[in-house]
Amino acid sequence: QVQLVESGGGLVQPGGSLRLSCVASGSIFSNLGWYRQAPGKQRELVASITSGGNTVYGASVQDRFTISRDNAKNTVYLQMNSLKPEDTAVYYCNVRIKYTYVDYWGQGTQVTVSS
Repeated sequence: QVQLVESGGGLVQPGGSLRLSCVASGSIFSNLGWYRQAPGKQRELVASITSGGNTVYGASVQDRFTISRDNAKNTVYLQMNSLKPEDTAVYYCNVRIKYTYVDYWGQGTQVTVSS
């Protein structure tokens, strides 16, 4: 079965950096991505990356966050720089099974940006 293990969240001061990781297992995956959900808000796309390396970013994180993947390790990373208080949210890893439209979600990791 598909398993996702997220890590890297935590508390950071404004302007700081964090790196999230998500290790996926149990299938072959096409798109990998990160979403986030802040209290009282809808879940939104942060960034996604295809198996070929094409990326899409949410407008609010463009030029600050970088998504990457290691296909050999089935791992997706999210490097977050210049963090702002409005980046505070639970961040969820999302993976899509190759040749399908079936998605799986991680359990979420809390990112808090505060002084």
